[in-house]
Formats: sequence, structure tokens, C-alpha cells
Amino acid sequence: MNILVTGGAGFIGSCFVRHILNTYPDYRVINLDALTYCGNLDNLKDVENNPNYRFVHGNICDKRLVRELTGQVDLVVNFAAESHVDNSIKRPEIFVETNIQGTLNLLQASKETGIKRFLQVSTDEVYGTLGKTGYFYETTPLAPNSPYSASKAGADLLVRAYGETYSLPVLITRCSNNYGPYQYPEKLIPFFISRLLKDEKVPVYGDGLNVRDWLYVYDHCRAIDVVLHRGEAGEVYNIGGHNEKTNLEITRIILEKMGKDESFIEYVQDRLGHDRRYAISNDKITSQLGWKPSVTFEEGISMTIDWYLNNQDWIKNIERKKEAALV
Repeated sequence: MNILVTGGAGFIGSCFVRHILNTYPDYRVINLDALTYCGNLDNLKDVENNPNYRFVHGNICDKRLVRELTGQVDLVVNFAAESHVDNSIKRPEIFVETNIQGTLNLLQASKETGIKRFLQVSTDEVYGTLGKTGYFYETTPLAPNSPYSASKAGADLLVRAYGETYSLPVLITRCSNNYGPYQYPEKLIPFFISRLLKDEKVPVYGDGLNVRDWLYVYDHCRAIDVVLHRGEAGEVYNIGGHNEKTNLEITRIILEKMGKDESFIEYVQDRLGHDRRYAISNDKITSQLGWKPSVTFEEGISMTIDWYLNNQDWIKNIERKKEAALV
């Protein structure tokens, strides 16, 4: 089986590439990544010489390249996306171009080449925000509140439309907040760790009581694998960790692990359109496909913090690249 993974040099994408190569020795993986600021080939150093792995430097907005690559594979898994909410508030047009137009290019090429399965990796942010109780279900209406989540919702609707209109065998997964190794240090956990390593304070939005459900990245990769191979075409599957934590709780866990006190917290003005709470139901994927998280939050957060502490050169390399890009 040949599989095209787009955005495979990013955080979740690189972990998924590794998961597939380790799980299916007879699968061949093409990794298409534009290597924008958060794409990092260092994430895949351990598999770069695997004979079943091939990297292609390119963008999903390149119609010709996308058409060429889909003609060589059986399956497409689309991770490629602009994903940082703060960036979407500043430059929404980039998110529309990559997340919507890029997905459309992939869908059209997949239709033309007869792809066996197309899986769109989405986010629980397309559902909007929750109150103090309740969960997001696959049937929850889409109500995105940021340019990022709106662009992902638009892409999801295009995926659905290609399934309905052209009978393309599509699948959509929507996950909660991922954490784990190789996450670009603009996201909360690696960002806070990188600042604390330099004895800098960590900025907490608002009162710090925004709630997120946290999912260990390799549990997410296993879930995508299950949906890709056993999910019902045309369906949406939510993937969550059932680990609801406030941003302040996560901050305190990191501080304790790194031997810092709460004087290192700096409360800052809340983000525009900041969703108060996300929580996602796993009922469908658990009951229909038998997946459930295997890593507890306590295990996962400890492994994650240890990974960043033991791989400080990885963080420093990213920071050097950022500085060089500014010159």
C-alpha cells in the first residue's frame, strides 16, 4: 500500500509517518511538506533512510505536484494546515489559501486519480466553544470562532461535499489538543518549557481557566490509523483523550516538573475570540472501531516534558532558524 501524508514534517504528521512505518513494514510513505516555519525535517531523522519513506518538498497549493503524487498512491492523509490561532487572527488569508484551497486541490486530484481513501485530519475547534458541561459530538453543529477554525470547517465541508457529490471515499477525524514530542514551540507546552529553560516568565491568557481536552500524540496517530483502515467512508470520527485541564493546571504541572514557582506566571490580555472550553466525546470511535486512549495524562505529560528537557538541542535549532529568518 502506498500512502501520501501531507504536512508530514510537522508535529502530528511526523509522528504519524513514524507510526505507519513502524506498524506496516510493507507500506510506502510519501511525505509532502512545504517546510514552512513549523515544518521540520529533524522530526524524522530516525526514518529518513528508511527505503519505504520518501520526502517531497512542496505545497498542497501546487496543483500539478499534488496531481502527480496522488497518482502514485492508494491513500491520502491530509495533515497540511496552518494551525496557530494567533497567526490566523493576524493573517487570515494564509489560512484560507492553505487550509481551504490546498484541501480542494488534494480532493480534486484524489477524485481524478481514484484514491481508495482520503482522510482529512481536522480539529475540535470547528465546533466552537462549550459551557461548563457537555461534549462535542460528531453531530454537533459547526460554529468556528477564529479564522483558523473557520478555515478548517470550510475544508471539512469540502471533504464532505466530495464524498456526497463524487462518491470519493472520504473520512474526517476531529481531535482535541495534542501534546507530545516534536511539537513546534509556539504551542503551550513546548513554548512554556522553552521559556522556563531560559528563566523567562510564561504568559497565561486571561484568568487561565480556559479548558482543553488533552490527547497524547501517538494515541491520536493510532486512532487515525484505525479510522483510515476500518472507518466507514463518509463518516466523521471525534478523537479525544478525556483529559480536561485548564491552561492554568497545565502551567502549574510544567512549573512543578521544572522546579519553578508561580512567580514565573505572567497573566496577559486574553486572546480575541478565545473559546472557553473544549471537550470531545469518544463514544463513536470507541464503540464502532474499538479505539481508546492507551496513555494516561499523567504518563503522557511526564514523558512529554522529559522529552523536551532531554532534547534541548532540538528546541535550540528551531530558535536559531527563527532568528536566521528574521535577518
